Amino acid sequence: MSQANSTSGSTSGHLSSFTNDGGANDGGGFPVVSSQPTMSDQANNNQDSSSDQPTQYFDELLMRLDICTELVHAELEEYRNASFGSEPSKRTDYLLSVVIPVFNEKKTIGRILSRVASLKLNLELVIVDDFSTDGTREILDQIKDLPRVKVILKEKNEGKGAALRTGFEHAAGNYVVVQDADLEYNPSDIPKLLQPLLKDEADVVYGSRFIGETQQDESWVHRAGNAVLTGASNLFSGLNLTDMETCYKAFNREVLKGITIKQNRFGIEPEITAKLARRGCRFVEVPISYDSRGYDEGKKIGVKDLINAIYCIGRYGMTD
Repeated sequence: MSQANSTSGSTSGHLSSFTNDGGANDGGGFPVVSSQPTMSDQANNNQDSSSDQPTQYFDELLMRLDICTELVHAELEEYRNASFGSEPSKRTDYLLSVVIPVFNEKKTIGRILSRVASLKLNLELVIVDDFSTDGTREILDQIKDLPRVKVILKEKNEGKGAALRTGFEHAAGNYVVVQDADLEYNPSDIPKLLQPLLKDEADVVYGSRFIGETQQDESWVHRAGNAVLTGASNLFSGLNLTDMETCYKAFNREVLKGITIKQNRFGIEPEITAKLARRGCRFVEVPISYDSRGYDEGKKIGVKDLINAIYCIGRYGMTD
C-alpha cells in the first residue's frame, strides 16, 4: 500500500524546553511535553510557519557543532518547513525516537544531526557509534549531555544491525524511525513517515525510493539488486513492498518489542521485514527522496551482504 504524501536565534536559555523529558502523561500512555510550545505543537497547529518561537533544541545543538556553521540559512529552513503530508495529524501527544547508527561519518554526522534536530517534531536523538576511529566520537562528545540526546559509544565494531539493536533498546519514544548518518536520505521526509503512525493507519512505515514521480537511484546495479531482494522478500512475506532495503523504516515501538533482532550487519533489513510481516503488522510505504553515494564516499554494503540478505529472506520468512 502506498501513501502519497540556520536560522539560529538567541543561544541563551536554549535548554529550557528540553528539560521536560516527555514524562507527563495524557492518560493514554503518550508522553507530553508541557512547558513552552514544542516543535510538534508548532508543526501540528495548522502548520503555522509564521511562528517566531525559537527551536531551542536545534539552536543549542548547532551552537555546539562548530562543523555545521558552514550550513547556509536556506538549507536549514528547508528542514524547519518540512512537509507533513496532505492531511497531517494534529496530534502532539507523542515522542519520536530517531535512531542513528554511526560508523566513521565525521564528514557528515554534524550536518545530519542538525537537519534532524531542526525538524518541528517532538523527538529525541538516539545516536549509536559503532566504534568509529575517524574523529566522529569527538564530534558526538560535544552534544552527549544535551537533554533528549542519547549517545551510546560501542566498545567494538559490530555492524549496522547490532547498532540498531542497541538503539532500539535505548529508544524511549512511542514511535521509532531509523536515520542513516550519511547524506543519502533526506530528514525532511521524516514527518511524512510519521503521519500514518500518528493516524493509526499503519504499524510500520517504509520510505520508498521507487514510488515517487522522479527516479531516485541512478545506478541500475542498485535498482536491479533492490528489485531482486524486494521481490524475494515479498514472496516470503506476502507483502507488496517496492523498497524493502530502504533505510527509512518507522515503527510503532510496541511492534519492535515483539521481535528479537539477530543480524549484526545489513541482514537486519530483510530480517525485520520478515518478522514483522509474520506477526501481521500493517505496512505502508510513502515516497522519499534519495541521493546515492559511492564506495569512495563511504558506502559500506557489499556482495557478501547481498548473499546474506538472500539467506535472511528465506530464513526469517519461515521462522525466527
